[in-house]
Amino acid sequence: MAVLKRIIITGGTGGLGKAIAFEFKGNGWDVVALGRSDLDLADIESVTRFFANTPCDLLVCCAGMIRDTPLARMQNEDWDDVVAVNYKAAARCVAAAVPGMLSNGRGHVIFISSYAAQHPAIGQAAYATAKAALHGLTRELAEKYGSAGLRFNVILPGFLETPMTEAVSERRKEVIRVKHCLGDFNTVSAVAAFVRFLEEQLPFTSGQVFSLDSRL
Repeated sequence: MAVLKRIIITGGTGGLGKAIAFEFKGNGWDVVALGRSDLDLADIESVTRFFANTPCDLLVCCAGMIRDTPLARMQNEDWDDVVAVNYKAAARCVAAAVPGMLSNGRGHVIFISSYAAQHPAIGQAAYATAKAALHGLTRELAEKYGSAGLRFNVILPGFLETPMTEAVSERRKEVIRVKHCLGDFNTVSAVAAFVRFLEEQLPFTSGQVFSLDSRL
């Protein structure tokens, strides 16, 4: 009996995480979708133990949070929280997952970043900084582990209408929408399909950043 490949998704109970889980469940993968109650990504020992006991072929770092505030008014704890969830948690998971991937001689990590990493809106200093840090991490890891058969890539999914963006007003959404050449937002199902395409159909692609919406 064939052994299923395993995907681990952090932020797996969010809007995009659920869509990715659904996409892979229907296509022969063992899916582990992690929410806050499943694994404390701030706990180094717990994360290390989890990945030691649950090796994976594909890790999708999808956990994220937004706490937009102008830099001059941002509290230190808010900055720390945004960086901790959007960058440190992802880096911690990768550090814990890589040993198992090296043992298997293969593995792929996909970071879910943001358009804000390259074009931050006012008030997104912390979020943009954290997401941009994933780009540098990706390139370093791709260079370091490429010879061992490991891949690292970044996806910028674009603005998605999910629980994470529910607080965005309809007026603000329209301002964002008109910046899209196609006049509309991406969808979680389309992003999920691209995640699987990148994993299964682009085996020689690593160290890349993929922007999936139509903003220039």
